[in-house]
Amino acid sequence: MAAGVGKTYRMLQEGHAELEAGRDVVIGLLETHGRADTQALAEGLPLVPRRRVTYRDTDLEDMDLPAILRRHPEVCLIDELAHSNVPGLEHEKRYEDIEDILDAGIDVLSTLNVQHLESLNDQVAEISGARVRETVPDSVLGRADEVVLIDLSPEALLARLRAGKVYKPERIDAALNGFFRIENLAALREIALRQVAEEVESKRLVTEVVGTRQDTVAAEMSKAVSERLLALVEPYPGSQRLVRRAWRSSQRLGAQLDLLWVAPPGSEANADQERQLGALRQLASVLSATLIVEPGDDVAETVARVARDRGTTYILMGRSRPARGLARLRVPLPQRLIEELPGVDVRIVADRSTRHGLQRPEADDIVKTRGRMPRGGDLP
Repeated sequence: MAAGVGKTYRMLQEGHAELEAGRDVVIGLLETHGRADTQALAEGLPLVPRRRVTYRDTDLEDMDLPAILRRHPEVCLIDELAHSNVPGLEHEKRYEDIEDILDAGIDVLSTLNVQHLESLNDQVAEISGARVRETVPDSVLGRADEVVLIDLSPEALLARLRAGKVYKPERIDAALNGFFRIENLAALREIALRQVAEEVESKRLVTEVVGTRQDTVAAEMSKAVSERLLALVEPYPGSQRLVRRAWRSSQRLGAQLDLLWVAPPGSEANADQERQLGALRQLASVLSATLIVEPGDDVAETVARVARDRGTTYILMGRSRPARGLARLRVPLPQRLIEELPGVDVRIVADRSTRHGLQRPEADDIVKTRGRMPRGGDLP
């Protein structure tokens, strides 16, 4: 749920257990953050040294991917899954390095805070007031053979923080007054618990059908009526929030997700719309969704046609802007979709950032509060 709960420490414990079981284990990347207990636990585990990289006349250190591949251990411990690499290395993100390591036949143990999952980006921003910039696609977590939740009560984590076991003394007061508020930690703990429960459920439901031919036919029939979601988007920032909510709904339903923008025909997108459309394309790629841009004068008719073509069973949309003038006399879009698509569920997704007077973080606010979001390894 947060830095300080013991992820890195647990990873090192797992590494020692694998080493004692006779496997070839190395540390590919370790972030101790100056914590003596974590450093002590790393003793006895072989380490692949970091490589030095010069970027903008500054010497930096990062994980040495080629050295790990040459060393080719059986198990590699790699801290901070969501880390962004120094520009100019093989990949932009550490999780992409890990994909290369996995493809080489090497098992990986890594660490991640729930706040770094892409689909939770909006939810975490609403809770903490800070937008996380380093995220990983949820599919990376889904690829894991095992997900271990390192749980700790908010009260215990705050006690550990005050005792100087998470940050150095000069950083404690700022942390207590910023990110490490008990209401933040309680909410993030709930999110982490729910996330792991969903992962466990999804893996439990992927079972092989064993039995009679009738059992097999019944299983195939259930697959034939699977859900398919269609989220209606527009090229503006609020659509990214809708996409993430839609993606999480699709994962709970085991469904495919399509995104649809009904573009006004004959008009060209301005620079801001092109930028927002590019952001939607990137987000769709990260979440393995399909973005469809369809021109149409009549939004309801266009949505209905695409929904029929795609086999949509569920439509999600944001709240419409207040109608003005003669537009107030028209049948609202949700009602028209219900009439056009009688077998399709239509859901209007609320903007949760406006609850209790909360506002969506603006770009300048995000930059100012970014330092409040902690990163990295932990102590028990």
